[in-house]
Amino acid sequence: MSDSRIPIDRTDEEWKATLTPEQYHVLRRHGTERAGSSPLNVEHRDGRFVCAGCGQPLFASETKYDSGTGWPSFWTPLDGAVETSIDRSLVVPRVEVHCSRCGGHLGHVFDDGPAPTGQRYCMNGVAMRFEPVGTERS
Repeated sequence: MSDSRIPIDRTDEEWKATLTPEQYHVLRRHGTERAGSSPLNVEHRDGRFVCAGCGQPLFASETKYDSGTGWPSFWTPLDGAVETSIDRSLVVPRVEVHCSRCGGHLGHVFDDGPAPTGQRYCMNGVAMRFEPVGTERS
């Protein structure tokens, strides 16, 4: 069994070899997928959303909600699953969310979400995979 909390460090070429071009663009180059393009927008089964780059569990299905933005949104991540940094790529700074294990760019977090946290973790679906209950890896 592998520990999903062990940091992953790969070369750029290794990432390119293991990710699809779309995943590489988002996870490694801080890209954004087109709104409404992810099948994860309509994923409503019980399970968890994991990093497409390293498999780290990120969000529980119970925390997912429809934010109306066109991207999968959650009101809280799993404990220790993500880290944040300030993204100054636009005029207004935003809080970037990335996987705490591989550093992959997942999306951004905003303070306009529902209770109980008031946060909206607006994630790129291509940066994640869904694992239904019963298929989780240890």
